[in-house]
Amino acid sequence: MCNLYTQTKSVDEVARIFRELQMPIVFPEGLPNLAPRDIAITDPGVIVRRAQGDSDAYELLVRRWSWPGRGGKPVYNFRSDGREFPSGRCLIVADAFYEFTASSDPKQKRKDRWMFTDHDGRMLGIAGLTRAVPDVGEAFTMLTTEPGPDVGPYHNRQVAVVPQVDWRAWLDGSEPAADLLRPLEAGSLSVTLAPREAPGLLV
Repeated sequence: MCNLYTQTKSVDEVARIFRELQMPIVFPEGLPNLAPRDIAITDPGVIVRRAQGDSDAYELLVRRWSWPGRGGKPVYNFRSDGREFPSGRCLIVADAFYEFTASSDPKQKRKDRWMFTDHDGRMLGIAGLTRAVPDVGEAFTMLTTEPGPDVGPYHNRQVAVVPQVDWRAWLDGSEPAADLLRPLEAGSLSVTLAPREAPGLLV
């Protein structure tokens, strides 16, 4: 399951995208200094959620990806199937996410790294859930669903990518999770084989 994603947008770019969707962004903890990079489990990442006490604004925050589960194992993916999320909903800002498969070259021990991006080059909003836990504070996890036809050949699950038209409904909780967290239609995502030596690669 997804254990690496990338985020390259500046704060201004992210705010502009939400503004065009008539979802104004506020920064309750100040403007973060975002650098283009790959984000791995336990790294800080950008999330957007509905602003507390303000039904017309959304807040951009930086939080840790994953919280410790049983035995300390990080909870970085969480099944959405059959679940409703009345609180804690967020969107994880991303440009791409990765899946790994065994190499087609039997002599190559390292797995192939596949990069999934929006077919039209738009920023991705991955459905997430926040939780406050001892010793870590507030953290987020990625929600998962059944794989769509673009991801199915590479993994039997996929992160729940929310189309931009549904971002408001997801964050506001105005529609059931089951209606929003579903596999994307074929052709929604582009997939490319990403070089393992790519700059900024963390694994």
